[in-house]
Amino acid sequence: MVRCAFIQELGSGRMEPEMRALLDELRGRHVPVETFTAKQLSRGQIPLARDALVAGDVPTVLGALKQLGIDAPETHDYPPSLSSFLHRRVWRSTVRDLKAAVLHEAGPPVFAKPHGRRKRFTGHVFASVEDLLYLERASGSTEVLCSEVVRWRSEFRVFVVHGTVVGTRHYGGDPSVRVDEGQVLRAIQLLEEAGEGTAGYAVDFGVLESGETAIVEWNDGFSLGAYGLEQGPYTDLTLARWLELVRPG
Repeated sequence: MVRCAFIQELGSGRMEPEMRALLDELRGRHVPVETFTAKQLSRGQIPLARDALVAGDVPTVLGALKQLGIDAPETHDYPPSLSSFLHRRVWRSTVRDLKAAVLHEAGPPVFAKPHGRRKRFTGHVFASVEDLLYLERASGSTEVLCSEVVRWRSEFRVFVVHGTVVGTRHYGGDPSVRVDEGQVLRAIQLLEEAGEGTAGYAVDFGVLESGETAIVEWNDGFSLGAYGLEQGPYTDLTLARWLELVRPG
């Protein structure tokens, strides 16, 4: 457990729903909690410690880790152990090559998103020159993840703590089109056996037009969208990942 917690607010008491849930749950567990703003953190005004949870958006949590002398964790949206669950071709490229392919109409439309946490643009299907407007803020050398365009009938986020599924929440498409739970559990098992999971994370799964259950992407367990997951499991997941991130060695 942690000794205390610092939860990010947006100012004037405004908080993201996930942060409010953490604050309420931790107080219910009698953990001392204080709120802070991103500006306070950047100014070094928060007494950080490894046994003090810091929860907030991605830049905020990474900023706290940096102040603690901890490197940012690597990202892996498509873990190798789950390649058989992609059901589509996925590859790395650059903004420069993506632009060239679109300008020269070299192949069918592709879905592309930035690789890593520096989100210079949001994920988008690139099919025509007009779509290149989404890349205005990105340099040519920016790495991107590309994939074949598929149609999702439904999408769900599966939350995992120490290898155990603690909740599933629908977030896109038709909620009545359910993912194959057997396939989901098999994917989590493979991920854990390969050592590619973390103490707390989520995997987004969806159902394709073909009816196959496929991975949408893997998500690290800090600064994670809850999509209505109960505050107890969400807090357990957040705490598990924080304690893993700050663990010496």
